[in-house]
Amino acid sequence: MSNIYKALQERILILDGAMGTMLQAYKFTEEDFRAERFKEYPIPLQGNNDLLSITQPEAIKTIHAKYFEAGADIIETNTFSGTTIAMADYQMEDLVYELNYQSAKIAKEVADEFTAKEPHKPRFVAGSIGPTNRTASMSPDVNDPGYRAVTFDELRIAYKQQTEALIDGGTDLLLVETVFDTLNAKAALFAIEQVKEERNIEIPVMLSGTITDASGRTLSGQTAEAFLISVSHIPLLSIGFNCALGANLLQPHLEAIANKTDFAISAHPNAGLPNAFGEYDESPEEMGEQIEEYLKKNLINIIGGCCGTSPEHIREIAKIAKKYKPRKVNTLNAVEKPLQK
Repeated sequence: MSNIYKALQERILILDGAMGTMLQAYKFTEEDFRAERFKEYPIPLQGNNDLLSITQPEAIKTIHAKYFEAGADIIETNTFSGTTIAMADYQMEDLVYELNYQSAKIAKEVADEFTAKEPHKPRFVAGSIGPTNRTASMSPDVNDPGYRAVTFDELRIAYKQQTEALIDGGTDLLLVETVFDTLNAKAALFAIEQVKEERNIEIPVMLSGTITDASGRTLSGQTAEAFLISVSHIPLLSIGFNCALGANLLQPHLEAIANKTDFAISAHPNAGLPNAFGEYDESPEEMGEQIEEYLKKNLINIIGGCCGTSPEHIREIAKIAKKYKPRKVNTLNAVEKPLQK
């Protein structure tokens, strides 16, 4: 674990890019999602990307390897929807432990291969913990503002199960990402702290929120600085933002927190904003130019890509990041004591 703290002091770390975009290129059919094991499953499974860690493990392994080859230091497990809450859409709640365990195991195998080849550049696996498809802070029913589709405790239990499986599978750190509702994130962080205490272990935790629109706020209404303050009681490795915006639009929000925390700062923006067809057009060079502005302003420690990004984007970002020193951060201090206001 100390390796990642050491690496953060030495260089800007590169996170991988999108998993979904890469999987789309395979054009997997319903039959591919099912494979032999789920051949007779009663409901459609196409679109359940997390399931591919079980039914198409070679594809997942290949994608991880491509990101490492492009220069990534950290890859994310294929577990963005790996909770009982999100898996209820596919009636696969009972499969959650296996999905997370297998995803972590696959990623760790690839990471170990690359670390063995280049011991001077250890590779890390981040267990991806997504936001679920429900929100604890807001009602999904405009006619009943007090209604909640999920409780804090339901989220905590679901996240705890996911966390345990990711750790058992061999992840080096945990990434609570695409946070649109801070209460959901707090349930995840609480669950992680519970697991750490029960197992008497330490594991680094990255936290990444998402600014949903031009208002500069998360969906649950917080500005970047408010988001930072509301989670700074937790010992985090890093805090930052991903998804929703392209690199240039994300920059002001990184500036808002970069000088207000001891934590490392992470960012994995989209390849611009989606076009009329929901596709991302920003080239690696265009995205790289925008991300270089982060580096010139000394805003970040960990940088990668979200929707629409590919190994080519990560290769360009890694090439640019090599030219810059990482933002100074006392990582051990940040883990030991929270933000002092």
